[in-house]
Amino acid sequence: MPDGTHTILVVEDDPAVRNLVATALDSRGYRYATAATGQSAIAAAATTNPDIMLLDLGLPDLDGIEVIKRVRTWSTMPIIVLSARSNDTDKIEALDAGADDYLSKPFSVGELLARLRATERHLGYMSDDAASQQSLFENGGLCIDYAAGTVSLDGNELHLTPMEYKLLCLLAHNIDRVLTHQYILHEVWGTSQDGDLASLRVFMGTLRKKIEENPSRPRYIQTHVGVGYRMVRV
Repeated sequence: MPDGTHTILVVEDDPAVRNLVATALDSRGYRYATAATGQSAIAAAATTNPDIMLLDLGLPDLDGIEVIKRVRTWSTMPIIVLSARSNDTDKIEALDAGADDYLSKPFSVGELLARLRATERHLGYMSDDAASQQSLFENGGLCIDYAAGTVSLDGNELHLTPMEYKLLCLLAHNIDRVLTHQYILHEVWGTSQDGDLASLRVFMGTLRKKIEENPSRPRYIQTHVGVGYRMVRV
């Protein structure tokens, strides 16, 4: 039974990897287009209007980071990076440039398809939210009433500090997306200085104590070590 309901743009200069990904997409019923260079990827993104981009960073003409930055000037479509660059610095740079997820090579077809399904769910939630324009955010037992500025868990109101509330709302607005430390610091504190990272960790720790049944095994807020945080759709 096919999984795919969206069109995927595969940007990969290695024919073997490109064919592997294309075969996997085809087997699950996805529509897809391919590009082997950064310039052709940007052109295809503009002309074919794909729903999701799978992007290799090591392209022959443009670095994939530059492709992300250019596409982000006019498109908000999810971008999943597929790259042999696996260190935290490269992941952070790609996510800060506007990527939504990062899959290190070598990867399994099963993991790739799972990431795509997660991204498709996120697209569905975004569409539903835009259509309903609800002032309530609900995720499992967690509820944020944006209009009232209140948060409850399993029906019980939580007492959050203004900073904890800002952090929670930022994560909720970007549910299922990894937010880097630098992005969170910029959005909440208006700075991206590494010296403020300790403060972020302190506030994240106090927030988790209030919303997680077991803060050492969090259900809602996932840590990506060395990179940042993600609110998980429960």
